Amino acid sequence: MTVKDILNCITEIAPLQWQESYDNAGLQVGDLNAEAHKALICLDITEEVVDEAIAKNCNVIVSHHPLIFKGLKHLTPQTYIERSVMKAIKHDIAMISMHTNLDNSCLGVSRVLAERLGLKNLRILQPLEGHLKKLVVYVPLSAADAVRNAMFEAGAGCIGNYDSCSFNAQGQGSFRAGETAHPYVGEIGKVHFEDEVRIETVVPKHALNQVIAAMLKVHPYEEVAYDVFALENEFQQAGAGMIGEFENPMEETDFLELIAETIGSPCLRHSALTGRKIQRVALCGGSGSPFMGEALRQKADAYLTADIKYHDFFIPEKAMLLIDGGHFETEQFTKELIYELIRKKFPTFAAEIAETKTNSVHYFVRNK
Repeated sequence: MTVKDILNCITEIAPLQWQESYDNAGLQVGDLNAEAHKALICLDITEEVVDEAIAKNCNVIVSHHPLIFKGLKHLTPQTYIERSVMKAIKHDIAMISMHTNLDNSCLGVSRVLAERLGLKNLRILQPLEGHLKKLVVYVPLSAADAVRNAMFEAGAGCIGNYDSCSFNAQGQGSFRAGETAHPYVGEIGKVHFEDEVRIETVVPKHALNQVIAAMLKVHPYEEVAYDVFALENEFQQAGAGMIGEFENPMEETDFLELIAETIGSPCLRHSALTGRKIQRVALCGGSGSPFMGEALRQKADAYLTADIKYHDFFIPEKAMLLIDGGHFETEQFTKELIYELIRKKFPTFAAEIAETKTNSVHYFVRNK
C-alpha cells in the first residue's frame, strides 16, 4: 500500500475540502506514491516523535496538528519545525496531518470526546455553510433509474439521516441533432421531442466532480443537459463541535469530575456555577471559543472546549457553565480515532500510537 492509501482512508470521513482556510491539512512531507510499511500516529509532530518513528522503523507519521502551518523560507536547524522536517526527509519519512477537516467531520474529534463523556443523540453544533450544491439533470424515462442510482452511489442525495433523496418531474425535452452528431434518439436535422425526467438532488461540494462523472458515465445522451446550483443550506454532516444529552441530569460538580477523569486533567478552568443540573452539553475539541454563542443559542447547560480567554468566562452570565478542559486534553483521543480508521481499512497494516508525550502545557499542582 502507499502513503496515498493512508491519506485516502482518513479523508473518506474527513475530506480535505472541509479544512478551514487558514489550515494546512494533508500531505506535509514525502511522496504520495511511496510505499508505506508502518505508521506512527500522534497529536503533534516534534523531534522526539520523529526519533520514535525512526527507532520503530515507521516511514509514515500521521498527526492531528500540522507541523507546517506557514510557508518555510529555508530549512536550517533553527527551529524544531525545520529540524523535524529535515530529519524526516533524511530518513525518508512521510508526514500526513488531518486537522480541521477532521475537526469538522461528524465522525471526528468532537464526536469521539462526546462519546467518551457518554453523551447521546449527538449532532453537529455549528454546521458548515456553502458546502452544498444542487445537481439537476434531464434524463430519458428509460434511463432515469440508472442515472439516479449512479449519482446516489457516488455520494449524492443525503439529507440528515436520509439517503437516496431526490425530486423527479416528468416533461418533454426537445433537441435537433447536427450533421456530425450521434443521437441516442431522434434523427439528424429534425427537431425531436423526448419524454424525460428532471432529477434534482443535493451534493456535498467535495463530492460534486465524482457525482457528475458517475452521472455522465451512465447517461445515454451524447450531450447531457445538467445544471449545478449553489445552496445556502447548512451541511448537517459536517461542522464544528457537537451537542448532545445525558440520559439523566447530573450536578455541576459531578459533571466537572466526569470531565477531569475522562480527559485526565489535573485542573479545570470554568465559569461561575449556575446552580442548575447538567443534561444538554455542547463541546468542541481544541480551540472552540468562536462557537460558544451557538452553544448558548441552543440552550446548552454546559459548553466544554479549550483556549478560552479570561473575559469570555463572563459571557454566559450563569446561563451556561463554560469549561476549559485544555487543548491537548480535549483532542487527545484523536490519536485513537486515526488508529482505528487505519486498522479498520487495512487490518494487516502495521500502525501504532506514539508513546512520546507532546502536550506543550505543563501543570504545577501546589501541595497544601
